[in-house]
Amino acid sequence: MLDGLKSAARRVSNDLALRTLVHDCRRLLSERGEANSIVIARELITRYEALSVEQQGLFFTRLAAEFSPDPKAVLAAAEAYAADPSPNHLARLTTQVEAPRQELLRRINRAPGGTASIVEMRRTLLSRVAKEPELQSVEADFLHLLSSWFNPGFLQLHRVDWNSPAQLLEQLIRHEAVHAIDGWDDLRRRLQPDRRCFAFFHPQLPQEPLIFVEVALLDEMPKAIAPLIAKAAPVLDAGRPRVAAFYSISNCQPGLRGVSLGNFLIKRVAEELKSELPSLRTFCTLSPIPGFARWVRDGAPCDGLSKVRAERLEAAHRALLATCDGELDRLTRAGTMRNLDEAAADALLRLGAYYLGFRSAAPEGDPVARFHLDNGARLERLNVQADLSSKALTHSFGLMVNYLYDLDRIEAQHEQFTQGTVAQSRAVAGLL
Repeated sequence: MLDGLKSAARRVSNDLALRTLVHDCRRLLSERGEANSIVIARELITRYEALSVEQQGLFFTRLAAEFSPDPKAVLAAAEAYAADPSPNHLARLTTQVEAPRQELLRRINRAPGGTASIVEMRRTLLSRVAKEPELQSVEADFLHLLSSWFNPGFLQLHRVDWNSPAQLLEQLIRHEAVHAIDGWDDLRRRLQPDRRCFAFFHPQLPQEPLIFVEVALLDEMPKAIAPLIAKAAPVLDAGRPRVAAFYSISNCQPGLRGVSLGNFLIKRVAEELKSELPSLRTFCTLSPIPGFARWVRDGAPCDGLSKVRAERLEAAHRALLATCDGELDRLTRAGTMRNLDEAAADALLRLGAYYLGFRSAAPEGDPVARFHLDNGARLERLNVQADLSSKALTHSFGLMVNYLYDLDRIEAQHEQFTQGTVAQSRAVAGLL
């Protein structure tokens, strides 16, 4: 009985906290004085952060239900504009169509720490949208505003080196999402003179990197990741490198997912490096192919191929299965991959070329490939046995790819990709 009473008391307390928070939202929207609105916004943030995860989810449900546009007002404004498309009627329609929660978020953003709080709110929101489609309109408003506030024109590019604040270096270790950084010695190697690390920052989050990229300065395009990230790798003379290889790009803010940052970061870094090191001639990546192994296991489906190319794809798939007696899991073992025969290597290269060359332009295409190709990169070269880590073997059978960033052709190749065509080198085209 006592437990039941305690549970009921918690529900009452939680309901009261949520009602108070929604009341604060209405107060904030009705407040005209800027000073008072900042105080209310700060209180609102504090109340939101004190809610349980469940109550925060209910708060987003209330935002969807109670802070959406008024359908009758929108209809009336639309009819008025249709009858007389004057600037005044257009302005009224625009005002009525915008959800009140957008103005609510703008006012929350005025409070100290408001930007960071909204980014964190969206992180929680994103974890619920897939299961609660009624929240999609709320998510659209968050994304719209954050895309404006985190426009690349507002972002600051900074190089990160060994002399950067320890707090910042710790965040690199924590947020590295492609090739894990194994402590301080590993990080120190990645910040030696033949390496570079750059990050984007926002003025409202000066101590929080939004996204960062790691670059290796080399004499030639890399074929494997191990020499680039090994702690004991020799430090090369970085005086006149010819190649800048982007080998890792990591987002630090889950609440900014879907906000375009990485494409601008790579282009800005390329220009920065070109200015610093005139000897650079090639800007490329060494990138993972996270969806490749799953696609092969699914039978390498690929729609829209000519009969000849479809037959070549099927032949490559059969050849790969034959080399491992139909047990593709063998290809997830480092020992097997180190002793890969020529037939298996050729089959992997051909399958990789089809996967990236034809599947990337589809919405379900490999996410890393879509990112680089949509940025205007060219599919340059595939590399067998390029990453023998457990994660890479599981996701891509150790295959990696070089994308080439030709700074003079980025825009043309981006347009080409938006029309469904992947820019590719002769070497890759020859595999098809």
